[in-house]
Amino acid sequence: MLTATEKRILDCCEALMDDTLTLTRDLVKAYSVLGQEHGALATMERWFERLDLPAERVGLDAPGFADHPHRAPAAWPSERRYNLVSRLNPGVSKPHLVLNGHLDVVPAEPTDMWTRPPWEPWEKDGWLYGRGAGDMKAGIAAMVMAVQAVRQASVAIDFPLTLQTVIEEECTGNGALACLHQGYCGDFVLIPEPFGAQIYSGQVGVLWFRMRIDGVPAHVLDTRAGSNAIETLQGYLPAFKALEEKINALPRPAPYEVLDHPFNLSIGKIEGGNWASSVPAHAIVEGRVGFPPGMSPDTVMNRVRETVAEHHRTLNDGTPAPRVEFHGFRSEGHLVDLEASGIRLLSRCHEDLVGEPPAHYLSTCTTDLRAFHVSGGINGTCYGPVAQRIHGVDECVEIDSIRRVLTTYALFIHRWAASGDTSRSA
Repeated sequence: MLTATEKRILDCCEALMDDTLTLTRDLVKAYSVLGQEHGALATMERWFERLDLPAERVGLDAPGFADHPHRAPAAWPSERRYNLVSRLNPGVSKPHLVLNGHLDVVPAEPTDMWTRPPWEPWEKDGWLYGRGAGDMKAGIAAMVMAVQAVRQASVAIDFPLTLQTVIEEECTGNGALACLHQGYCGDFVLIPEPFGAQIYSGQVGVLWFRMRIDGVPAHVLDTRAGSNAIETLQGYLPAFKALEEKINALPRPAPYEVLDHPFNLSIGKIEGGNWASSVPAHAIVEGRVGFPPGMSPDTVMNRVRETVAEHHRTLNDGTPAPRVEFHGFRSEGHLVDLEASGIRLLSRCHEDLVGEPPAHYLSTCTTDLRAFHVSGGINGTCYGPVAQRIHGVDECVEIDSIRRVLTTYALFIHRWAASGDTSRSA
């Protein structure tokens, strides 16, 4: 099924596998949590230069972006924060392919639970370990080296191709959205998220929320003189769990009706008080709630507000109502158009390499695919390596699966040029 040219491209992929792993390790060493992404961006810029790929910085503070209807509100500044993009043939009028990946990672604390420091990559039994190794620095390395493999095979890339390495995928999605806002669009997007070599078929909506409770501070010599905000907060947790069950009990759009519990609410952060011998005067909880495609973020925000208000009414203690606000993710869910010819092309590439059609994966989280689908009207999917314990302790990525992404993306890039307009459905 493979031509002589395609076999030559795959040979170049194999020759570049060491570089792919080196780039992955270099990116893992740059511990790129929110607000500290510059090390990973600088690493990526050096590699683009090494590979003779152009590099452009795409800021998150571009004119008009603050008012973008799909931009998520953030509690941190956007000034001097940017994505790194490499564009090939931007002025050519042929179907435009985008390869997108995020450089930011979630915090690795508590780091003393890790076998080794999370920013010091190590290998064991065919797996590469480190924070972000799977989610998703190995995927970025594979997509970049796939472009390099096609070029090293002396195969022309004569169509517009954009490599996007972005930030804020883990908290807002504003990085990818900033690229689209400034015209870095395309006709089809591939994102090597670590869900394995399968076609990503849909994702849920995601909303972040924050609730603050104010109590009454007092000395512990008489705790009855105060109102303990931390103890009050605990009473709201079952109410949030009940909200999760209500959302999952709603009629679900296909194909989510086949999943047992696709829409998850997580309490991810709690803080409160300021002194062990004082009744705590404040407590804050932050959480994330998933919801089905077709439901709007505004609807879910209202459900969160109603949940808090209803529980507050049951207290009937004269205390002020908690303050509820929303920051970070405010992302709609959506389904992938599996009949799009770009999806069919990816499926053929997979089958020609693996010997069988790819499986489909229906997600219960969100990715930057949302920006392309909702804001850009651009079809695409995720297809990436196999990872374990993403967002957890001893995160790792299977090295052989990185090779699969590298070869599949290289074959896809080559075939994209000859396939006509792969962005449209049949």
